Amino acid sequence: MDRHEALRAEVREFVERELQPHAEEWEEARWFPHEVFERLAERGYLGLKYPSEYGGQAGDFLDDAVFTEELSRCGSGGLAAGIGAHIGIATPPVWKFGTEEQKERFLVPAIRGEKIAALGITEPGAGSDVAGIRTFARRVDGGYVVNGSKTYITNGVRADFVVCAVKTTQEGGHHGLSFVVVEKGMEGFDQSKALKKMGWHASDTGELAFDDVFVPEENLLGRENGGFYLIMANFQWERLLMALGAVGAMQRLLEDTVEPLSGNGGGRDARRAVADMATRLETARAVTYNALRLFAGGHDAVREVTIAKLKTQRDCFEVADMALQLRGLAGYGQDAGLERAARDARLGPIGGGTDEVMKEILVKQIGL
Repeated sequence: MDRHEALRAEVREFVERELQPHAEEWEEARWFPHEVFERLAERGYLGLKYPSEYGGQAGDFLDDAVFTEELSRCGSGGLAAGIGAHIGIATPPVWKFGTEEQKERFLVPAIRGEKIAALGITEPGAGSDVAGIRTFARRVDGGYVVNGSKTYITNGVRADFVVCAVKTTQEGGHHGLSFVVVEKGMEGFDQSKALKKMGWHASDTGELAFDDVFVPEENLLGRENGGFYLIMANFQWERLLMALGAVGAMQRLLEDTVEPLSGNGGGRDARRAVADMATRLETARAVTYNALRLFAGGHDAVREVTIAKLKTQRDCFEVADMALQLRGLAGYGQDAGLERAARDARLGPIGGGTDEVMKEILVKQIGL
């Protein structure tokens, strides 16, 4: 659609002017300023798909898809992850499952960039297998007392609120999980530890600790013991966003590789490697856009989304590795941006569901 292509051009210009020039600085700082969210909010990018009554742009999933693909050109996987976590995985559950009061308290200021959100699922002993979550919310008068921990939480340090998966029965598992919104400053809630990582340096990936944290009942998101369905509802979109980000990253890597080679043709080996990169990119784009078309149309797209996530993440890492090799083959020196892209891409086959989990989901969809 013309509207989406106009949005693509607008976002690309914003990313190249206001984000990409600061990538190196923010990577070294292991942080990016809060003002980034404020600038995104001013442009309406934090609420592209959300209804206007909450301050959104009343767009659709394709608007968010375009934004995500273009954001991946910012030069910092950590920056893209921090913004993407707020827009793509932490606020959607509030929109889909929250009460009107919760949407006013959390979603509206999140769209304005006044409150930053995180999604708290992964734990030291539970990641892709969400049924293994151990953080426990014990029911008490007026709410819950939460004990446990979370790890690898994007925006974990800066978040004003965390949409957090907890056990609400002793057994937990598929039928004993719930979601509560834990807010910064709640007594016993510690979000001070940022993790050192191989990539995503600009992202404040954090560890969270809950020590007898009282969470009022009005912060229960959705119905009690219905959290597993909330997780599953959000996973398709999260995995699609990862696939879209990988497509955008591969496109930028291909462009950055072809440019220095164009003067001398690159030689036979280089030309064949570029052909391989282009083939991986277009294959990834095809499976991702097909999954997006089905998802946005309201169809069951678990199989297609799983294939897109599985295909794009490993290929993105391979394309980044090829780009590094070809730069050396062309006789150019080190390139911090390419090296960063390779480090950042390594998370893809792990985050949002490992390759192994994706394969298990896929074979079940096939009927094995």
